[in-house]
Amino acid sequence: MSEQTRPAKHITVRELLRSRGKILGLKAVAGAGNLNRHVTVSEINRPGLAIAGHMEQFRAERIQIIGQGEYAYCQKEDARRVSANLQKMFSAQDIPCVIVTGGAKPLTVIKHACAKARVPLLTTTSDTSAFIRELTMFLDDQLAAITYAHGVLVNVYGLGVLIQGDSGVGKSECALELLKRGHILIADDVVEVKRRIGYMLVGNSPKNIKHYMEVRGLGIIDVELLFGIGSTMDQSLIEMHVKLESVPSGSLANYDRTGLKADSVSILEVPVPSLRLPVTPGRNLAVLIEVAALNQRLKNQGYFVAKRFNDSLIREMGKK
Repeated sequence: MSEQTRPAKHITVRELLRSRGKILGLKAVAGAGNLNRHVTVSEINRPGLAIAGHMEQFRAERIQIIGQGEYAYCQKEDARRVSANLQKMFSAQDIPCVIVTGGAKPLTVIKHACAKARVPLLTTTSDTSAFIRELTMFLDDQLAAITYAHGVLVNVYGLGVLIQGDSGVGKSECALELLKRGHILIADDVVEVKRRIGYMLVGNSPKNIKHYMEVRGLGIIDVELLFGIGSTMDQSLIEMHVKLESVPSGSLANYDRTGLKADSVSILEVPVPSLRLPVTPGRNLAVLIEVAALNQRLKNQGYFVAKRFNDSLIREMGKK
């Protein structure tokens, strides 16, 4: 599959404060001079075991969240022991920051440990579970792995279908026919693909070509103006891949006729069900993609038509 992957992303703690400070009730209480530390992963860490001295599985690259449980332990436990364990934790150079949730005032032992290690210390007024959920969603969007695929992304019967093929094979014309039949365009020519939590792929269009299509012989068209605001979407899950292949009309022997073979392509290490469609004169590709999308929805629900048909034939042959 033709794609171009962007290098690994990061944001700084300063950018996190600027983007979500007001929304999440975040503010820096110490280490303001070290806010350029990088956040590189969307997962967060609650370091309860590490604060108790168990460092074996400590994930230093994650934002460290001090919730009510960790806070209560630091209050009850001997301050010298807590300080020693915190210093072991913060000796790792890649800790982005420490955040105390629930509006609690950071304990002196935590402030001293952060100051000594030059780790930014933040507080939030939000409840721990709600804060973790919102922060994870924001970081997942900002840090998601991204690739750019050459093709067209359409939503057909609620299923995101990425259509690819050689230049001039008719991808945009096929998408145009699908639009006329009431389906929805997400992106034409260049599709930005992000891998989200749960190994889901989300596709959208780069801003400068959003809602536009290039059709040979017609030029650039504005899909939203021509077909209405309901003909476009900002983004869609990518749940199916279709490759259009131009072949002579008599050369169809290499294509599947039973549907028993389940092919897939890998996009950002996520397998996506894939279908090869030969492009020959007289074939209505839009109708074929509609049927393929409906059939894939059945497969997603556990109903594999070709396999059931094959199994029933084998049972009948066994009886005879």
